[in-house]
Amino acid sequence: MSQTAILKYTHIYSHGTHELGHLEMIGTIVHQLTRSLSEEQIKTGGFDAYFVDHTAGIYPTAASGFPWTAASMAVKGDPICDLSEDMAAEQKARVTYDNILRLSDDPDVSDVIRFLREREIVHFQRFGEAVRLAKERMDQKNVYFVNPAFDK
Repeated sequence: MSQTAILKYTHIYSHGTHELGHLEMIGTIVHQLTRSLSEEQIKTGGFDAYFVDHTAGIYPTAASGFPWTAASMAVKGDPICDLSEDMAAEQKARVTYDNILRLSDDPDVSDVIRFLREREIVHFQRFGEAVRLAKERMDQKNVYFVNPAFDK
């Protein structure tokens, strides 16, 4: 197996693991904040529709209620495309954390969100470096940066 293929498979595995780690941390925060809610708090907090479907169990969704799926981790098989997608995902997560910090009044929650936000920034930078490295190894004559392992 070529070094490029090994890096690609490692990237897919590590990025998926990274995202699942974020789900675990956010899920833990949600569990800690909701496990002892009274019926009145559930109703007045707008948590009643979620509670009906999931009780206080963790069901990863966007704030809009759209469920998280692995489909949100797009993979095309092209290094530039996939790394650009990764950079966009890190940037979107950072913006989400910024918005949570604007709304959070719980210092314990905010501390974890700040930690996750910092990780998003570093990962965005590392993916940017990976794009630069990938471009250096690809066909510079083609504006689309073809993958010479497949496109000859």
